[in-house]
Amino acid sequence: MAQEQHSNKTANNGAPHKTHRIRRFFLSMDAFVDTALWKSGSALRRLFEGYDAFLRRFRAKGIWRGLAELSSDGLTFGLGGFIIVLAFAQPAFEATRYADWKTTDDFAVTFQDRFGKEIGRRGIVLNDSVPLEEIPDSLIKATLATEDRRFFNHFGIDGVGTFRAMVENARAGGVVQGGSTLTQQLAKNLFLTNERSLSRKIKEAYLALWLEANLTKQEILKLYLDRAYMGGGVFGVTAASEFYFNKNVRELTLAESAMLAGLYKAPTKFAPHINLPAARARANEVLTNMVQAELLTEGQVIGARRNPALAVDRSQDQLPEYFLDWGLEEVKKLARRHPALARDRIVTVRTTLDPALQRQADLAVETILRENGKLRDAGEAALVSMIPDGAVVAMVGGRSYGQSQFNRAVNALRQPGSSFKPFVYMTAFLNGYTPESIVPDRPVWIGNWSPKNYTRSYRGPVSLRTALTKSINTIPVRLSLDFGRDKIIETAYAMGLTHELENSISLPIGSSEVTAIDMASAYSTFANGGYAAPAYAILEVRNSDGKLLYRRERDEAFEPKRVLPEEQVHMMNSILVNVVEAGTARRARIDGVVAAGKTGTTNAYRDAWFVGYTGNFSTAVWVGNDDFTSTRRVTGGSLPAMTWQLYMNYAHNGIELAKMPGVDPETLPRLSRPSAAKQAESTTVFSQPRVLKRRTQGLLLRIGRELRQLIEKENARADSGEPAPTDFAAAR
Repeated sequence: MAQEQHSNKTANNGAPHKTHRIRRFFLSMDAFVDTALWKSGSALRRLFEGYDAFLRRFRAKGIWRGLAELSSDGLTFGLGGFIIVLAFAQPAFEATRYADWKTTDDFAVTFQDRFGKEIGRRGIVLNDSVPLEEIPDSLIKATLATEDRRFFNHFGIDGVGTFRAMVENARAGGVVQGGSTLTQQLAKNLFLTNERSLSRKIKEAYLALWLEANLTKQEILKLYLDRAYMGGGVFGVTAASEFYFNKNVRELTLAESAMLAGLYKAPTKFAPHINLPAARARANEVLTNMVQAELLTEGQVIGARRNPALAVDRSQDQLPEYFLDWGLEEVKKLARRHPALARDRIVTVRTTLDPALQRQADLAVETILRENGKLRDAGEAALVSMIPDGAVVAMVGGRSYGQSQFNRAVNALRQPGSSFKPFVYMTAFLNGYTPESIVPDRPVWIGNWSPKNYTRSYRGPVSLRTALTKSINTIPVRLSLDFGRDKIIETAYAMGLTHELENSISLPIGSSEVTAIDMASAYSTFANGGYAAPAYAILEVRNSDGKLLYRRERDEAFEPKRVLPEEQVHMMNSILVNVVEAGTARRARIDGVVAAGKTGTTNAYRDAWFVGYTGNFSTAVWVGNDDFTSTRRVTGGSLPAMTWQLYMNYAHNGIELAKMPGVDPETLPRLSRPSAAKQAESTTVFSQPRVLKRRTQGLLLRIGRELRQLIEKENARADSGEPAPTDFAAAR
């Protein structure tokens, strides 16, 4: 019994005993943590006190303390900034992952015109044919003295040189000296673009450090000499030597080396084939740099100063620079679709360019701007001309490629103004309207916006034919409210516009930006009867061995894509012909040629357009200013139409005139009348001048009658076989 009671007591007391053990465990853990924290805190306190006691020996006072604190904060923030910019630079290092990053994915292209004659070159290929040891010492010294005197003393980034450049630029009040090292410039050429931004400079600096860590100084210098753009569409000193001096780079003189070294800074500005005096002045600065860098003495350069280099005269070449730039981009696009072309980087490309038309396009743009540009505050222009299937025969991207390589014909996005309206009216025709449909010309409001006509007046009910001919603004806006702006955008894209159009309330009157090449392509759809005509430049491509890699007729086997119904195209052509004959584009008339088109003028006269076409060509002309400043009331019917007429009049000389779809020349009063020559043959020898006095007119008529009688007598004599009179008196 006693034993049983003892067992029950043990069982009843088991739970309290277990709970007691758990409590003791947690108490011991708490004591351990508290002790550890106390000991750690004490250790840290002693360490800090020791550190503080150590630093007290170096306690700075006064100005030294301020400098010390600034240095400390600067180091802290500098380290943080370094980490941040390193994160921004990470995308640039992706390009270094490729094993062949030293090579280039660009092409070396020799361009030919449509007849097979060479018109220029573009692209770049790594040229190791001339080792660094054989490049003239004068060229290497000129390069280092001009671009990076401390090249062999820095590790990719030259802090001393950058500080010196900042001081010089601050002193001059502008950028007169660059701070980029030669390695940084190479990093930009190899991996980056010419974009002017802080992010690009960050990437450039890190990539320069990476290049210095992976290449020797000699390798960096050789790559730079091979990859630097030297103007004239050539890259590297080897190609530049042949282009500018017609000689091997090994044979360069000191004067020629100085001229080439002067191109690194601004290759188009100092290119000797464009501006020889500027190139020589720049070469003289390079010679001075060589003396200041103590690489040569004044006595050694005096001969080069007195006898500057004479470059090959290429002023007569008249290279179509803007077309070549665009053509190179087209080659790259083509390579993405044709693997055979992508494998061979040295190619010869026959293009669609017509050299005679290109010269006339350049002449037309320069003539009109030279005569009127300054007076009308219009500084730039662009022109694109193509045959109705999209083959570009002429392109002018600006007045001077030497001053600006920006291609305004391809890359400039400008508002088209009323030249956009044909897309609206074509959409209307596709939705049941006709040229004779009546729409009221009166104020229309969309929220707080209301379009105004150019004349600031309203005509009341008008036909669409009249509305487009007179370029009324309210009508296309009313039409857009009927069938929606989405359909207008759809039509514009189908016809050839490629840039994104903004679906805004002012879209119908041309507020969304377009390019000149797209406008010429879109209007080609009217000229060819309703088929898509995307712009193209390449007819065929051959590799370095002459093997045919691509031929458009063979490799682009596609049926013309109809994007507009024929009937609606005929409607549009009948109206746009009337714009030239009796509307806003009368200055675009061409004698004996059916021409159609539409003018366009934007707010404040910032952009002026004329986009016109015949059965043979479609041509777009834009006139304005690069900085978007207003012109002095330049409208599409003035300078653009005049430029268009001057070019297109020449383009139609001596060719068979193609018929414009849906337009009968006999229905046009100006073209249905006999020409002046035929009128003279069918009436009298002398037509009656309106500016002469009656007595003079009578005398001329009398002479004309006598001369006609003389001719008749002479013809009768010849028919009868009588001998010819010996003098005029006898004939009378």
